[in-house]
Amino acid sequence: MRNLKVTIAYRGTKYHGFQRQSNALTVQEVVEKHISKVLNEPVTITGCSRTDTGVHANMFCFNVKTNSRIACRGFVRGVNGELPDDISVLACEEVSEDFHARFDCKGKEYIYKIHCSESKNPFASDLMLHYRRPFDLEAVRKAAKHFVGTHDFSSFCADCTNVSTTVRTIYSFEIEKCGDTVIMLVKGDGFLYNMIRIMAGTLIDVSEKRISPDDIPSILEARDRLKAGRTAMAHGLYLNRVFYSEDEINT
Repeated sequence: MRNLKVTIAYRGTKYHGFQRQSNALTVQEVVEKHISKVLNEPVTITGCSRTDTGVHANMFCFNVKTNSRIACRGFVRGVNGELPDDISVLACEEVSEDFHARFDCKGKEYIYKIHCSESKNPFASDLMLHYRRPFDLEAVRKAAKHFVGTHDFSSFCADCTNVSTTVRTIYSFEIEKCGDTVIMLVKGDGFLYNMIRIMAGTLIDVSEKRISPDDIPSILEARDRLKAGRTAMAHGLYLNRVFYSEDEINT
């Protein structure tokens, strides 16, 4: 039995997240269907993470076990030939049998994209949050610094009932602006349900002066979802990188 580590990218607009569901189309369902066809055997893939409906991925990793002897290059070409245009296999490599895409993951990096303009961008309506108000970059950067470090992120979790701990470590939280586009770039050892979207929404509230940058520490300490800001829309969020070693995290 071989174990393949596969990296894909996908546009999440048409899908109800990554993980298979009984009543909605998901990325996992589509990918498993076409991999099974190429390998000529039924397979189940193990993803590195769940993503919400409408969330995208520049890099998503899963592993799949197979009896097929197909070469990794042939796997990439064959599966890409079957997949729809909004999902692409980027790489494939054979790994040890005990590799697990989720449990062996050391950290992740997400980006949140905002189109700041009075006019909408017809080429990015499902790829960036359209935001019509002025964006206070200085205030948002000041606020984002408070997220860096190890904290209890209960205030930034939509549902914490299924996790053993709500403590997470954020390695960096950067805010970049290029023209009309604002990008929030956050790297950490793991993230709670809707955590990135709530942090992004809270920073938007900071930009609108609904929340002060200096309020972030007290919001963290409150461990109360009602103290944080809005949940930003899903279509601005991307899983950007997945890390499987400490060296990767530091790059």
